[in-house]
Amino acid sequence: MILETVNVGLMQVNCYILACVDGGSAIIIDPGGQYLKIKGVLDKHRLKPAVVINTHGHYDHIGSDDEFGVPVYAHKKDLPMLLDARKNLSASFSLAYKVNSEIKTLEDKEIIKLDCLELEVIHLPGHTPGGIGLLMKKPQADIIFTGDTLFYQGIGRSDLPGGSQQLLEEAIRERLFVLPANTKVYPGHGPSTTIGQEKVRG
Repeated sequence: MILETVNVGLMQVNCYILACVDGGSAIIIDPGGQYLKIKGVLDKHRLKPAVVINTHGHYDHIGSDDEFGVPVYAHKKDLPMLLDARKNLSASFSLAYKVNSEIKTLEDKEIIKLDCLELEVIHLPGHTPGGIGLLMKKPQADIIFTGDTLFYQGIGRSDLPGGSQQLLEEAIRERLFVLPANTKVYPGHGPSTTIGQEKVRG
């Protein structure tokens, strides 16, 4: 399996590239910016983009969605953010970006499959109404991509439009901290961690 992290944009978003083998098809998670930097990693492995997945709808995570010519997946509750520059906050930076690609909405517990890869959608409201985690089921089952819900030594903001501190804390406690302690956490910003490490810090 190929798992590459590409740090992109002014907000230093972790864009993740997943594929089974060199020369295969790729899932791109949160391509927030710097398309050419992401493309360089794809080219290094001779990968063909197959799908983009947004863990949530803020601009720093969706800014290059349209560059790959593939469908964009996002939770249905964050769909309005992908279509409205004010809601995804890009208008606040005079960028006025909205996604023009085909958008496929996701539901909690939905499984996304590509070649050997299987990712389960875990709805994690709080940072945004439609924030999600992506729990890998295959080819291994000890990885989760948490977007801006859970970080190394921190949790996501809940003070932005559509955020909720109560829902964020519930999502972390009831949906993430129930995972095995050795589950590796790949967050939307910053270094990776594990569920066990973050439960200890509490």
